[in-house]
Amino acid sequence: MSKLEAPDSKHKIISSGNAELDSKMGGGLPAGSLTLIEGISGAGKSVLSQQIIKGSLNNGFTVALFTSENTVKSLVTQMASIDLDILDFLLIGKLRVYPVELSRLKQKAPQALLAAIKQERKFDIIVVDSFTAAIAHAADDEIILSFFEECKRLCGSGKTVIITLHAQAVAGDLIGPIRSMCDAHLNLRSEQDGQRIVKTLEVAKVRGAASVTGAVVGFDVEPGWGMRVIPISKARG
Repeated sequence: MSKLEAPDSKHKIISSGNAELDSKMGGGLPAGSLTLIEGISGAGKSVLSQQIIKGSLNNGFTVALFTSENTVKSLVTQMASIDLDILDFLLIGKLRVYPVELSRLKQKAPQALLAAIKQERKFDIIVVDSFTAAIAHAADDEIILSFFEECKRLCGSGKTVIITLHAQAVAGDLIGPIRSMCDAHLNLRSEQDGQRIVKTLEVAKVRGAASVTGAVVGFDVEPGWGMRVIPISKARG
């Protein structure tokens, strides 16, 4: 299938385009799932979401990205630097990028973002990178839970929704229900090990995965290459 064709109706898997990474996620993310990518700052949340975006586009899916991390120009430049060129997909309308300033919206951020997401009816995949600022300014936990519930309903209608989140920004009694609500939960960590930074990805769950998911894998992000899965022993030196 040409990478610019629409996905086949039987196409049920969201591939990252990285075979090793897909294998650790049980073959890829099932289409129509709600996925939480969680981790501290600098752990690789944006890079992982970008890898999934490029893999999805290559496989014929359309993607709408709401980003509080980049402008359109900086996103194109950043992704090109790790061999994830998206410019053609932007030009032909297969990818739409919406920079959002959630911190400026304050308490209105979750509702405003949800309304914007619901407008993107023609896109197969919705990515939010990141939702952290919306949580920080939300009036109460119910608003956040309602946001995830509405995203779950969108998935029930066939959309795939991927949300990145800084775990430490969420209260302990709120993160549990959010994780439970999501079909897939990918947890990224970045740890200091002597003189080097060790990045790991824990595939906590992928409901409906085509195969058994991997537990914890190490990875590097290399200029001109992107995400590269490496053995844990090598990651930890």
